Parts: sequence; structure tokens; C-alpha cells
Amino acid sequence: MQNTDKRMKQVLERLRREYPRAGTRLKWNSVFELLVATILSAQTTDNQVNNITSKLFKHYNQPRDFAALTPEQLEPLIKGCGLYRNKAVFIIEASRMIVDRFGGRVPDTLEELMELPGVGRKTANVVLSVGFGKPALAVDTHVQRVASRLGFTTSDNPEHTELQLKSLIPPEEWGRAHHLFIWHGRSLCRSRKPRCRQCPLSDLCPAAAEYLIETAAGG
Repeated sequence: MQNTDKRMKQVLERLRREYPRAGTRLKWNSVFELLVATILSAQTTDNQVNNITSKLFKHYNQPRDFAALTPEQLEPLIKGCGLYRNKAVFIIEASRMIVDRFGGRVPDTLEELMELPGVGRKTANVVLSVGFGKPALAVDTHVQRVASRLGFTTSDNPEHTELQLKSLIPPEEWGRAHHLFIWHGRSLCRSRKPRCRQCPLSDLCPAAAEYLIETAAGG
């Protein structure tokens, strides 16, 4: 295998060709809507979130709207999401903090975003990158899996993986790389039965080499 920096550059070049339209699939019209949608997306598909928010945001789309709700009022509106009861509480409490502490505006720093209920490092990085256009690299299960198989991380801790990827990728490409890894994880580098034979990265991937040897040996 080539040195890691050169291999990462080649990986990103190939993924850009493979997924020229890679980006978030969540639909939003404001940074606050993006924040709510990202909170809802945990353990839920983006399509399901979009189905819910297409109706939800017609009636509630500002922090003050959600801050005035009770969990019992919000739960039925987001019931199609996994963990919807917890998410209802998080969204309401985060909205109240945005109103009371941040003057009704979503904060634009990692530290302040992570103070919001229900907002972890991944969600905060998504909001920073997608919503504010700031250099940030969110690590979800797809990014973690692809990075691990490609040998770009030696950790299963998302924060450690984030730091390792950032050391290999220029800051201006962090957000783009996040989406490229996600799209690749969904399309070819799947959790079960990765499609290594169709993968444009197979010659750059240690895991693909092992997988192809194993499958060939198994007939």
C-alpha cells in the first residue's frame, strides 16, 4: 500500500468522480430546521425524517414554536422516528436554550452546539459544516466503517476517528469528505456484504484485499 496521505488523496479523487452529487439528503430551509432534522435522523433514515419534517415544518419551524410545546404535543408529530419520545424532549429543551441563551439563533461553535440537549459531536459537526459552511467533519457509522476498512483510523471511537481523518484531509475538504464517505458506505461499502468487486477503491483498501481473498477461497 502507498503512504497514507497519498492514498487518502486518491480515495477522495475517486469518490468525487463516483458520487459527484454527494451531499446531505435532509431537507431544510434554515439552520434551525437542519438542527431539528439532524436530531431526528439518529437511528432513522433521511427519507423518513424528510417525510416527517415536510409536515412538521409547515406548522413549527422556529425555536420559539418548539419551545412553547410539551413533549406530549410534539411526540405524535415525530412518531415515525426511532426514539421519538427522547427526541421530543431534546428538541423542546434545545429550542428553549436557543431562545433563552442564544437570542433565538442557533450557535455556530462546536462547544456551544454541544451544550444543547440532544446534540452530540456528530450532530454539532453536521450543523457547522452543512448549516454554517465551517470546516467540520462529522463521523457517523458509515464514515467510521469506511475509514476503518480503508485503514485511515485505528480506533472505533468516533472522536478519535474524526481527528485522524482531519490530519489526512485539508480543512476545506472536511465537509465534502464526510458526505463522500457516507454515500460510499450506503452504496458499496455496506456493513454486511460489502460490494468490493464493484468498488472503485478496492486496490487502495486493505479490507477489500482480505475480503476478496476470503470470498475466492470460499468458492
